Amino acid sequence: MKKVWSLLGVVTMTLLLVSCNQKKSSEIEDGWVQLFNGKDLAGWTVKIKGYDAGDNFGNTFRVEDGMIKVRYEQYDSLRDRFGHLFYNDEFSHYKLRVEYRIVGEQCPGAPGWAYKNSGIMIHGQTPESMEKDQDFPTSIEVQLLGSDSLVQRTNLNVCTPGTNIVMNNQLILDHCINSSSKNFYGEEWVTAEVEVRGNDVISHIVNGDTVLQYNQPQLDERDATYAKLIVLNGGDKMLSKGTISLQSEGHPIDFRKVEIMPLKD
Repeated sequence: MKKVWSLLGVVTMTLLLVSCNQKKSSEIEDGWVQLFNGKDLAGWTVKIKGYDAGDNFGNTFRVEDGMIKVRYEQYDSLRDRFGHLFYNDEFSHYKLRVEYRIVGEQCPGAPGWAYKNSGIMIHGQTPESMEKDQDFPTSIEVQLLGSDSLVQRTNLNVCTPGTNIVMNNQLILDHCINSSSKNFYGEEWVTAEVEVRGNDVISHIVNGDTVLQYNQPQLDERDATYAKLIVLNGGDKMLSKGTISLQSEGHPIDFRKVEIMPLKD
């Protein structure tokens, strides 16, 4: 009888472990945590230039067909109403992976440089700390760029709204730096990854290839947001953490996966 109960105990424990593992694997797969639930924008906050945080003007960011879509049907003209969809937590050491595709036609009135152009903003300020008419959050931008017969450029370039970076031990004051990636054409799905190690090193990875690395992201003393944000950052201009946001810059884009893997400090 003792052996029978022992066997039953083992079976029961095994079933419990399988149940727990099944639940865990639906939420976390190989260390990746889903930030987008595929159903709605729960856990995210919209900020569009000219509108208060939380005002999703024109239903710019919406969830359809299991994807986050950025669309402009309700815009007569973009009129520099750049938007960002912020995840509600801040992160420091992590890998971020996004699957996206740039689609359709650019919004009327959008600037030429924003053609087939969107981005992922990292180490960013919060939407609540942005000015109502602020174009972009102070952050590091991982550009999502497409090419065609009208324009050819590398992908996953870096831009620095309100910030600076260091490359090869030199402070970079240029606003944007190109990556070493190939050009991406059409409406293909692309996998963009960013590996962020606090204030140490940030790497851009597209479809498995590392195409850009830089160090020491920091607030730019020349920027109008510097005085406020350095106070919010405890007096330190170095950026070791911040928000993650997806950009609306005038060209439609779809995101079918947004996931994060926390890394040890």
